Amino acid sequence: MKMAANLKLLSFLIPCAFLVPVLITMAPNVKEEWNSEALQNMKTVFISIFLEAAPFLLIGVLLSSLMQWFVSEEMIRKLTPKNPVGGVLVAGLLGIIFPICECGMIPVVRRLMHKGMPPYIAVTFILSGPVVNPIVFTATLLAFPSHPEITIARMGLAFAVAAATGGLVYMFVRQNPLRKPKAIVTEVKTHPGFKMAQPHSHSADHDHVHDKNWRSFFIHAGDEFVDMSKYLVIGALITACIQTFISRSDLISLGNGPVASYAFMMGFAYVLSLCSTSDAFVASAFSHTFALGPLLSFLVLGPMLDFKSTLMLLSTFRTRFVIGLSLAIIALVFAGSWLINLLA
Repeated sequence: MKMAANLKLLSFLIPCAFLVPVLITMAPNVKEEWNSEALQNMKTVFISIFLEAAPFLLIGVLLSSLMQWFVSEEMIRKLTPKNPVGGVLVAGLLGIIFPICECGMIPVVRRLMHKGMPPYIAVTFILSGPVVNPIVFTATLLAFPSHPEITIARMGLAFAVAAATGGLVYMFVRQNPLRKPKAIVTEVKTHPGFKMAQPHSHSADHDHVHDKNWRSFFIHAGDEFVDMSKYLVIGALITACIQTFISRSDLISLGNGPVASYAFMMGFAYVLSLCSTSDAFVASAFSHTFALGPLLSFLVLGPMLDFKSTLMLLSTFRTRFVIGLSLAIIALVFAGSWLINLLA
């Protein structure tokens, strides 16, 4: 099925290849423009960003696959205490033990919620796990070697936003936010006023059984690396284009705005949909243009909420819940990064 889809896509790409010599013939200056200094600079910036980020993306993918294949979800669920405060704190720090990339976080948490994990713990884990982990900490530290305060601020703000969002879910969400599975369910009380639906029989999104061996591990890791690397390529390319073709004065004027700089960087993080193990290298390209606050808003919002994760959230949770969750994340990230920038 996948091979057939690729062949169908190839049938559309082959005619496009013939457009290249046609364009060169009709417009001889295209070749000269491609070898211009600006495009050479763009290609240099793109390659440097990709080569700096690719090793951390690979490490993150390997660890993510290791967690998925060799650590049971029951083990993770046993680590979450019943006390809401303790549950939020533990869930916020689970990323240190289980450094799962944001792309693999939502499916794992969905299965945990079907087993009875409270939504506020699940949301906290979804938001903090992709940021508060050793891989992202090391990548951010190397991306900003002369500014370790950015790494510390990123870890602290991400934990605070995740814990605050989990607290809001605990206080205001009283119904199961998951989309109703096609299964017979039983009610499991997670905290006063909330009833959690747990599958009693096989559901529509049951887990497929796979052989847990090293061959399957590397196949899964390879597939995930290929799937995630395209987001890195797109993000690095867009960043290289911005750095090359948008004048520094325009970026500086945008960065001087009290609100526009935060809106730009948060929107930039949402659209790029970069992996949390590599987004710090993209943000470092703007370190001389934007202040600490906008950089933090980019580094914290991206792993918590971007285009691809929104689609995954909508496929897992109710639309109303996703909208409220998104608004809460945006407001908390903006307020927290603005406050840190004010105090710095």
